[in-house]
Amino acid sequence: MTNLLMFILLALGGWAVVLYNLLVRDRNRVLAGWSDISVQLKRRHDLIPKLVEAVKQYADYEQATLEMVVSLRSRSEQTGDVAQKGDLESRLNGELRRLIAVAERYPDLKASANFLELQREISSIEDHIQYARRYYNGAVRNLNTRIDSFPDLLVARLFGYRHAEYFQLDDAAQGQPAELGMGD
Repeated sequence: MTNLLMFILLALGGWAVVLYNLLVRDRNRVLAGWSDISVQLKRRHDLIPKLVEAVKQYADYEQATLEMVVSLRSRSEQTGDVAQKGDLESRLNGELRRLIAVAERYPDLKASANFLELQREISSIEDHIQYARRYYNGAVRNLNTRIDSFPDLLVARLFGYRHAEYFQLDDAAQGQPAELGMGD
């Protein structure tokens, strides 16, 4: 009887270790996914001043759009809250679209090699952000499902695991890469 009890306790302990390790793996995937998003957002944020400066040289009267882009970039860099960052990045994406539309009104700017290169880079970064967001949200889904699933939830609660937040966009159309009108 004591051998059976010892076997059951060892099996339960082994089971708990396996579940804990799966939770750690899923949490680390969420962290890695967020790191990928952060890298892409940083790349986009680094390009924004160059884009603003390029447009500013041609479109002085578009100051409100330029200021909004700079303001949203700054606010997004300062927040660590995933939901708030998602909202700010959605708004920034919309303002970048407006900025590109403004640039379309200036043939000299639209033809500028520097501006065209910035457009290409931002378009590429938007694609990378979309891919990183998909990976991150998939990792969040897996972790949250594990935290809510029996028997994993017993181990998750024991070790204080919490649900991760999705990186959402307010508008489904903003989930698509920006149409930058290159080469038009």
